[in-house]
Amino acid sequence: MTFDTNTAPHAFAALGHAGRLSVFRLLMRFAPRPVRPTEIADALDMKPNTLSGYLADLTQAGLIDATRDGRSLFYSVNMENCDALVSYLVMDCCRGRPETCLSALPDATTRPYRVLFLCSGNSARSIMAEALLRDLGKGRFDVFSAGTRPSGAVNEQTLALLERNGHSTEGLHSKDISIHQTDDTPDFDFVFTVCDAAASEECAPWVGQPLSAHWGLPDPVKAEGTDAERALAFAKAYDALRRRIEVFTALPLDKLDRMSLQAKIDDLSEI
Repeated sequence: MTFDTNTAPHAFAALGHAGRLSVFRLLMRFAPRPVRPTEIADALDMKPNTLSGYLADLTQAGLIDATRDGRSLFYSVNMENCDALVSYLVMDCCRGRPETCLSALPDATTRPYRVLFLCSGNSARSIMAEALLRDLGKGRFDVFSAGTRPSGAVNEQTLALLERNGHSTEGLHSKDISIHQTDDTPDFDFVFTVCDAAASEECAPWVGQPLSAHWGLPDPVKAEGTDAERALAFAKAYDALRRRIEVFTALPLDKLDRMSLQAKIDDLSEI
């Protein structure tokens, strides 16, 4: 879709309503994963008929797409159209190079990249990710994790699994996101959500314009069944995070521009 002085105002008007904007922002936090209307309504505490109108308006404006899988309908951000809209908006910015207005990633020789993993309880998935990147990153990253509603303690199965896989569990503990949102908090370079609940939270923008992506995984703490079945749920979460983090640490972070790097960390949600 091409935006100009005739079409762009319609897209901006669709985003000029608080309700529609909240829907769009939630879908963007889940991008590129499509989301069910029921998930959106639950996350935003929105009536289904109200949400239906907002989704129709955003779809008509070309900002989101609807896809059907059997009887289920899913919505996702149309990233190509949104990119075109932003490009139109900042076409003359920085002499046609809007990427130069964005904060650049630090030189890896100056300091490690700062990475934050977020989930709701900060007792399993984000703790696993913290330990994995700390070890696989080989000193290139300062790694942190937190929860939007922390449980207060790391799950015992999480600690046991990490120890079996050769990770030190020293210093791992459940903590609230607020400790990373103070005036004294150094800027993060990357923020990853690893559960849908955390991605649904409306958080204040992070200082420093970190790159972010949603790497949602089922919560192994909520797994039911036998001890073996529950252990398998933890192992699956660990293996999925390890695959993503291994690829992430292999990326040439200092050689990719922000837009290319954003696309690559988004793609990691699919592996």
